[in-house]
Amino acid sequence: MNRREFTRGLAIATIASGARCFAQTAADAVLEVDAESAGMPVAADFTGLSYESAQLANPQFFSAGNQPLIQLFRDLSPHGVLRLGGGSSDFTTYSDAPPAGPPPFEVFGPDTSKTVKAGTITTSAALENLRAFLDAVNWRCLYGLNLARGTKQNAIREAAAAQRILGPRLMALQIGNEPDSFRKRYRPATYAPADFMQEWNEFHSAIAAAVPQAKFAGPDISNKLAYFQAFAAQAAQYPDVILLTAHAYAMGPAQSPNATLDKLLSDDPSVQTQPEKSLDAILAAAKTAHLPYRMCEGNSCWDGGEPGVSDTLASALWCGDFMLHLAQKEVAGVNMHGGNGYYTPIAGAPSTGFTRRPEYFGMQLAQHFAGCTLLRSTLRTSNPKLTAYAARCGRALRLAVFNKSTDAAAVALPALFTGRLRHAEKIVLTGPAFDSKEAALSPASPMPARLRRLEIPAHSAILYKVEI
Repeated sequence: MNRREFTRGLAIATIASGARCFAQTAADAVLEVDAESAGMPVAADFTGLSYESAQLANPQFFSAGNQPLIQLFRDLSPHGVLRLGGGSSDFTTYSDAPPAGPPPFEVFGPDTSKTVKAGTITTSAALENLRAFLDAVNWRCLYGLNLARGTKQNAIREAAAAQRILGPRLMALQIGNEPDSFRKRYRPATYAPADFMQEWNEFHSAIAAAVPQAKFAGPDISNKLAYFQAFAAQAAQYPDVILLTAHAYAMGPAQSPNATLDKLLSDDPSVQTQPEKSLDAILAAAKTAHLPYRMCEGNSCWDGGEPGVSDTLASALWCGDFMLHLAQKEVAGVNMHGGNGYYTPIAGAPSTGFTRRPEYFGMQLAQHFAGCTLLRSTLRTSNPKLTAYAARCGRALRLAVFNKSTDAAAVALPALFTGRLRHAEKIVLTGPAFDSKEAALSPASPMPARLRRLEIPAHSAILYKVEI
């Protein structure tokens, strides 16, 4: 079955399910929503993508000429954030000179231990093209600089060029990628948070002196909390630090016997490398520093993703659920890492064309909550693989329910969603099976205006939208 046939079949099935009566059995879950709660605003630029810095060695990738990629970014979010960094940023250099010869590749990343990273050069031409791309998609950029193996002089030149060329499209500069992993790799075994902060401060002072209008984010850690807490403790003294960042992957590495569908679809939407207690500690540090926190790199399985897991419907359900879970925790935004590999939301290259992987559709579903205000809600159920999120968007309401189990479920709706409504519709995210590499979002289909409960098919998610 090709994607067009699958999408058409999904649309027909969705309309049919909206028209039929629900089974006369007890609901599997009861949703309770506090309509008076202040709620948690979801930023308009909550949704984002992350790519390797080395991708800029091909100036034509992020350019106004890459129209297919521009359209995919636009379809994902009208106001997103592109983060450039990753492990390859430890090897990139900057040059004002024009590119010498053809680019070394079409698409780079994700970075793995086997990736050849040496010799990747970012040029002013690449930044000019990047600016045109960002203008075309109306996104901003979180831009990484080389701390691990770079020099202050090169970082100053690159930061100045990025500020001059990207202008208002530059959200912030990040100095270093995963500094908590420098120890025994780029630094001595004794390397500690205090050593990182000394290095960061030296780079920051030099860049800020040369580029006084620059804004900064960090520390862009992998998973070691002490580095994040040390950065957050000092960040408050710098008015040009506007954002705290860290990475989060659900599991890994790829090829690990523990990187399975079952693990990805576990009942805990938090992640292995950033468990709930770590996320709470990160958010506590961010609150103390009076700064927002953004998950600037993450995905289902680090080291490129796991085939049969990271490129399936399961990853779409996990991703949508994970993004809204972070939004509910008041995380400022999420950047899913990609480029190549099994977990990338957008796969392909300019010469062969681009395709949307299942995860892309999970991101699209979560994007419906951008600019809305999440309401405090509780889903009372014995099914740990059933989750729900409610939000108010002006006079409209949004409800997303994720069913990561093998059985259909019915959710009883609160009075807020069952009163006199002007309009109601639903969008369904599903596919043939959890391990299917086919997934799609259905077109919006009308629903009864006084629906008392919502039926969620197995291995699917439903976005229920109402106007009041």
